[in-house]
Amino acid sequence: MDISHTEENYLKAIFKISERNGKPASTNAISNEMNTTAASVTDMVKRLSDKTLIHYERYRGVTLTGQGEQIATHLIRKHRLWEVFLVDKLHFSWDEVHEIAEQLEHIKSKRLVERLDEYLGFPKFDPHGDPIPDADGNFTIRKQALLSELKTGEQGPVVGVHDHTTAFLQYLDRMELVLGTTVKVLEYFEYDESMRVLINNEREQLLSKKVCQNLFVQKQ
Repeated sequence: MDISHTEENYLKAIFKISERNGKPASTNAISNEMNTTAASVTDMVKRLSDKTLIHYERYRGVTLTGQGEQIATHLIRKHRLWEVFLVDKLHFSWDEVHEIAEQLEHIKSKRLVERLDEYLGFPKFDPHGDPIPDADGNFTIRKQALLSELKTGEQGPVVGVHDHTTAFLQYLDRMELVLGTTVKVLEYFEYDESMRVLINNEREQLLSKKVCQNLFVQKQ
């Protein structure tokens, strides 16, 4: 089946929305994810439905068929492997790689992806802490929680980010809150839901509610 880059991007968006929300993707959610109009989403939903890549139920939303999910998962696999390559081998920073990987993910060669995975040592997670599906589409599940969910005295290493925007990643770099950084909750402020934390057992830092709600940690 001939699938355009735009169609692939829609399938990936639907997969991510459904994974994030645990329910079918609404047309409004797809419109926001793709930064496009509702009319464009409606047209694409019909096109993908005609190709039996999605199921659409009015008032319920969009879900992927088995074939649609396979395409979306493979696209995510390529995207995240390319991000690992760009960071680990070409020394891009983690806030620079998303747009480049968006282009590289549409390369069709299955052999290239298999060689890339092997060359990188079969990584399980990308530079942002997101799981990389294997060749069969299986994701590695890791116990993690948002920093905002930790209680006073709990700690763990930063293992991922919920917000992938360039501004947030650059902010984390400036705050030295990259993956692997150990964060311990010292105090929670009910007034604004901020947290005073200890970073790498060395320095204290006050983190806003927004930051705490966008950092994943692995509780120890």
